[in-house]
Amino acid sequence: MRIALYEPDIPQNTGTILRLAACFKITVEIIKPCGFVINDRRLKRSGMDYVEKVNLNFHDSWDIFFDTVQNTIKARIILLTTKSENSFISFNFKKTDILLLGRESAGVPENVRDSVDENIIIPMSSGSRSLNIAISAAMVLGEAMRQTNTYP
Repeated sequence: MRIALYEPDIPQNTGTILRLAACFKITVEIIKPCGFVINDRRLKRSGMDYVEKVNLNFHDSWDIFFDTVQNTIKARIILLTTKSENSFISFNFKKTDILLLGRESAGVPENVRDSVDENIIIPMSSGSRSLNIAISAAMVLGEAMRQTNTYP
């Protein structure tokens, strides 16, 4: 299981996701450009000393990341989005899935949405717009790990 961050723009969220990944030995793929300098002090503060413990890969663009997934990693890319009818609760995860989260400010562009294998949503109360991406990552990763029996 992996988490991929598409052009993240809030260092505190990225740091929190890196900490989550370190605690569960999950690889994180960061697709550039980022909206912050990767050694940003806010990233280090939210990720604490866990940032050095996570397996972290950087990709200079979506195309490079997608090519790597298709030719090397060979996994499904599952996009967490507010634009889906497919609930993460009823989705069948695989151990090799990559959970893709978009930019906090804009999500992902159509070409990315059209390239992924699946789109899933976290069902929320009527009138709610979206959750913080670190919370979303934790919720969906937790369900995916439960289904695939991959908790440490």
